[in-house]
Amino acid sequence: MQAVAAKAETRLSQAGIELTLGGEPTFVPEQPEGSEWSVSADGPTKLGFARRLGQEVQQRIWPGSTLLYCPGKRYEGEVNPRWALRIFTGCDGKPPVRWPELCQPGLQGRRPSPLAARDWLERLQRRLGLALQPLFLVDPLNAERQVWAAPLSAEEDAGGAVLWRTGTWTLKAGLAKLSGAPGPAGLRLPLDHFPDDLPRQVLTLEVDEEGWELFLPPLTRKPLQQLLQAVADSLEGLAAPRLSGMLPVDAHGHWQVLGLAADPGVLEVNLPICHGWSDYDRWLEQLQAVGALVGLRSWKETAEGRQGSTGGGNHLLWGGPDLTRHPFFSRPGWLAGILRYWQQHPALAYLFCGNSVGPASQSPRPDEALGDIFDLELAYRALEQADGQPSADAWGDHRSLIGETLRHLHADRSGNNHRSEISFDKFWNPGAPAGCLGLVEFRALESLPEARWSSAIALLWSALAAHLLEPRNRPRGLRDWGSALHDRQLLPSQLWADLEAVLDDLAADGLVLDREVFGAIWNWRFPPLLSWRGDAALADRQGPCRLELRAALEPWPLICDTPVEGGSTSRFIDASLRRFEVIASPAFRQHCSLWLEGRPLPLADPQAVGAEAGGTEAAAPLAVRVRSQRLFPCLHPAIAPRSPLELVIRSPMGVEAFQLHLEQERCEPLGPEHRTTTPRAGVQPWSGKRRPEDVSLDLRLEGELTTGPTR
Repeated sequence: MQAVAAKAETRLSQAGIELTLGGEPTFVPEQPEGSEWSVSADGPTKLGFARRLGQEVQQRIWPGSTLLYCPGKRYEGEVNPRWALRIFTGCDGKPPVRWPELCQPGLQGRRPSPLAARDWLERLQRRLGLALQPLFLVDPLNAERQVWAAPLSAEEDAGGAVLWRTGTWTLKAGLAKLSGAPGPAGLRLPLDHFPDDLPRQVLTLEVDEEGWELFLPPLTRKPLQQLLQAVADSLEGLAAPRLSGMLPVDAHGHWQVLGLAADPGVLEVNLPICHGWSDYDRWLEQLQAVGALVGLRSWKETAEGRQGSTGGGNHLLWGGPDLTRHPFFSRPGWLAGILRYWQQHPALAYLFCGNSVGPASQSPRPDEALGDIFDLELAYRALEQADGQPSADAWGDHRSLIGETLRHLHADRSGNNHRSEISFDKFWNPGAPAGCLGLVEFRALESLPEARWSSAIALLWSALAAHLLEPRNRPRGLRDWGSALHDRQLLPSQLWADLEAVLDDLAADGLVLDREVFGAIWNWRFPPLLSWRGDAALADRQGPCRLELRAALEPWPLICDTPVEGGSTSRFIDASLRRFEVIASPAFRQHCSLWLEGRPLPLADPQAVGAEAGGTEAAAPLAVRVRSQRLFPCLHPAIAPRSPLELVIRSPMGVEAFQLHLEQERCEPLGPEHRTTTPRAGVQPWSGKRRPEDVSLDLRLEGELTTGPTR
């Protein structure tokens, strides 16, 4: 992989392009218990895991770095803002603050008593050259906690010197207390009663049974760095404190930042900017190693005992070293070519994501969200026509044109431009917080159990970026997939065939990627439900007699809002549908038959398959869609589920029966005494298709309605 990465990045570099990578891998504990590891963003154990992971990063990857607890976004339905731990060090590899030991908060040294904390404040103010006037505050949640708050602000003069300022904050006894909300004291101050003549910048010190913590006033980078160094230099044997606050707005370009954030069901890691694929690959390997030390991993064990996804994303981001050297701002045609290529290859949207796909997912393709491709075609054409043309934009490039053209189209059906397969909500949108970062976010990527697999996908992305630099490699138009997108193209065999076409394009361009690793991902993503092989005597010139059943993807529909006690940030979908693909070799189709629930499945005629596709097995895919469960609420409550399913294979070797459990993704042999169906001559094959061109049989079209109890 290193050789391909070097070749791709050389091509980009020769074109004057530095394409940076970012990532958001997600982790869960080895024993993920509680709603915080399934649906909720936060819970009793998540912050502890995050702090332990942060300490390992500080000790083993970034020695001497600084860890800061930051308040994050607040979502409707959640009581408190989410938190994020930010670990930072210098872009030159040197920590901006010299702590007495490798890790902060300190793992060694004594905890301060309330008296020692006041003495430390005296030492700090001497180093800053001012007289702090701390106000003592009562914590209604913990009477033992000691809290002081001191106004502290700073500004830089024309020569760059930091000028510190403090002031007096007095309160009546009944007002000198924190709010009753949980969290750091600095977020619970009675600021409604803060002096009008002082900036609302406060240094907060709290001491409790867990140690001590400082909430830092919001400062720019240089004053904050000076304050932190004064904190470190005044410790004199005390363990370094926990720190809370906000990152300075001018940290970019000076500090590297790694984030650990609370996200529904997972702990999300926000990688620092990676200047090339090797940086990205190294971070994934290191995080996998340090995560294992604290009991975190990038997969969950399924009920069947196999490795499954965390349920969280592993989004990949493209950007530039800074906004003045951004690779896409002056190359809108290249970006449009990339988007066209992704639209023509559904494997890039569906093969590496989770089970929830389609318009109601967290990462719908722009064409399935819009419903057609007309507006996309107009948009991409406009970007291509702007390529190489002068710009009237204030920045002299096409960043505004790209942002305004794409962010309204790369969105889900509700208009949320964050929920998109390729999101531009952080590309160039001056009206949104963090909207002008120049980021292209690929969201149809889910957490994988091996860091090497995620690295291989990132390399595939980088190789395609280099390949599509050449205009002749870009598609000329979009493809109108119609119903095939959610029918044929969601089957495992078709996704693999599409990915092979992508790998063939790269190989023809000298970028040869190892197919074995992608085959391993495909097999993990779509494990065989049943793998049957006939006697060698049944083989023919095209290969052995074999049958495979693999779970296929199915777009789950969005259903109406359902009230939930306490609110919810999730959207409700009907996940009761399951689909599996039947992959039968020509020899199997010639000599054998497959029966489902007492009726034969219409396998393609082997001679027709050979005539259509030169004898290849993938010429006539077949899938079966079935309702496997019925929960409340759901669509079509009158349609009864079919689960488990009974399968029978008839061959010259005899009759074999199996019971297929789609929910558990397993298939069990059935003895004659447990079978409920028997293949009988004259029974009509299953024929339920939504459209004549479909390859999926929908058993709901031939099912029976019921008014009985749900199950």
